[in-house]
Amino acid sequence: MSATILMWSVTIAHVLLAVAMVCQAIRFIRGPRAQDRVMAFDAFYISSMLLLLTFGIRTGTTLYFEAALVISLIGFVSTVALAKFLMRGEVIE
Repeated sequence: MSATILMWSVTIAHVLLAVAMVCQAIRFIRGPRAQDRVMAFDAFYISSMLLLLTFGIRTGTTLYFEAALVISLIGFVSTVALAKFLMRGEVIE
């Protein structure tokens, strides 16, 4: 019973995360300002990390969890670099 509920909830999470990623891709392409694109990129990497985590829950493999950790670290560093670029116009001082 609980395994069935878990599989259905993971499947629903996959669908909803895919819809969210499509919406974020549209915002990334249509964003009128650079700030909109940075926010869409930030939300996109978070959604992709969560999608990998749900794949890891479904398969029970630790490889997906490690990939999600790497994506979150790279996404955080890139968000900080993009925010610094938008604020000052340069990344390295």
